[in-house]
Amino acid sequence: MEKFYDGLSFRISALITRSYSTSFSIAISFLRRDMKEAIYSVYGFVRFADEIVDSFHNYDKQKLLAKFEADYYEAIASGISMNPVLHSFQKTVKKYNIPDHLVQAFLKSMKYDLYQKEYTTKDEMGEYIYGSAEVVGLMCLMIFLDGDEQRYKSLEEPARKLGSAFQKVNFLRDLKADIHHLGRRYFPETTGGNFNEEIKNRIIQDIRNDFKASYEGIKALPGNARLGVFIAYRYYQKLLKKISATPAEELMNRRIRVPDYVKFFIMLKAYIQNKFNIL
Repeated sequence: MEKFYDGLSFRISALITRSYSTSFSIAISFLRRDMKEAIYSVYGFVRFADEIVDSFHNYDKQKLLAKFEADYYEAIASGISMNPVLHSFQKTVKKYNIPDHLVQAFLKSMKYDLYQKEYTTKDEMGEYIYGSAEVVGLMCLMIFLDGDEQRYKSLEEPARKLGSAFQKVNFLRDLKADIHHLGRRYFPETTGGNFNEEIKNRIIQDIRNDFKASYEGIKALPGNARLGVFIAYRYYQKLLKKISATPAEELMNRRIRVPDYVKFFIMLKAYIQNKFNIL
């Protein structure tokens, strides 16, 4: 029965991933089965924590997040949790020796979302992005490399840059919701209500630099992980291209998305490029 519960917990994390993000689910689907399950468990954990701070407005978010964190550490100590998301994640943490400082950095950024509405300096935003996105990329990298410490060190910086690029694209895509519904401004350039074409283009160039810095790292990933990451990379590049073509004023009023049929062609092209090693 224990193995049945383990499997069920991982399937629930997979269901959460598919329900919240079709594009991320497509990318994960190309991973090896055990690797895929581990990545699903990471996504389930970070998604539920993010959901607490972003969506549960009629509840005590601080109390919910504190309980979520306490329940996670209880699961780590006991080896089991009746919360399937925490159960699957703690199994992954132990299997791949994910260090606690990565988990703590993530939870620290989630706590920032409880009270901090503006990030007025690059350092403030950088610390938030490190915890909210870069460490998630590092967790995934540990799963992809499965204990290869030397390779991890060589790919750590590109993985952080990729996580940073993804997060900044998300910030641009979600400007309307973040500013109008959550009252948050992550980019220092947008404090005081400023956002125009010049600011948009500066931010986009910064994201392109992050993408460029991550590319060689993607090429150096093991074959059983590279395709899934490359698909996500190409999807986010396409999303950034659409954002770049959208006027700054319009970005403040609607959420940009990539149609499903375009996602399919991105996946197909990435598959061919990876298969014939023409990344």
